[in-house]
Amino acid sequence: LNVLFWVWTLVYFKKSRSRAHRLIIYASGIYVLACAFRSFLPRADVQRIVLFDTWLSSILVGRSVATLAELSFVIQWALVLHFFAKATGSIKVQNISFIIIPLIFWAECFSWFAVITTNYFGNTVEESLWTVTYILIGVALTLLLPKLRGAIKWAAVMATIGSFAYVMFMSTVDIPMYFHRWQSDLANGREFFGFVSGLQDLNSRWIVTHEIVSWQDEIPWMSLYFSVAVWTSLALCYVPLNKEKLSKYL
Repeated sequence: LNVLFWVWTLVYFKKSRSRAHRLIIYASGIYVLACAFRSFLPRADVQRIVLFDTWLSSILVGRSVATLAELSFVIQWALVLHFFAKATGSIKVQNISFIIIPLIFWAECFSWFAVITTNYFGNTVEESLWTVTYILIGVALTLLLPKLRGAIKWAAVMATIGSFAYVMFMSTVDIPMYFHRWQSDLANGREFFGFVSGLQDLNSRWIVTHEIVSWQDEIPWMSLYFSVAVWTSLALCYVPLNKEKLSKYL
């Protein structure tokens, strides 16, 4: 359904003359398709567990798709914030729009570190950087609120609340989960992969399991990731990035 809605969005805006708007729609397409792929073939990267025994479930494939998708998603946010910063003359929001892409680039680097080495320290830093990113997005939206009106203002209010909820989830559920796994591995003296051996392992080893106990810690973030996050990506396609259309909301 999400994929079909994105196709409908692409057709609906086919005459859009804004280069930034078209880029946001294409970036959303990458994110929506990647999430569809990952939801049908779920995997937990560091644990190397999957639902289906196929090379499409390999950790290398899954992490590569995820990296492309997550960079596309943050590019959407950066473009929207940059446009609104220019429209409202907000230097602070403009600076935030420049900062969030490098933050997620480094988050992806730490994610790859975790996946290759199986060291949850990388996931802990990755999720912390995502949390900081959404704190900045929430701040940017809050700065824009006094300059907006009508439907766009209400959309910004909802997005601000959503950002706050995301930060709370990450701070109380996701980051502590990875932090405790990292500390537990250290306490148990676990040996981590090196770069070369880790690359070989993530490309060749996956463990098929349908046991709910193996997946129970992954279910909360996966459920939100493949639903609310996708809907957010789709919603960003409908933000007016035309000065004439936006003028009535300022």
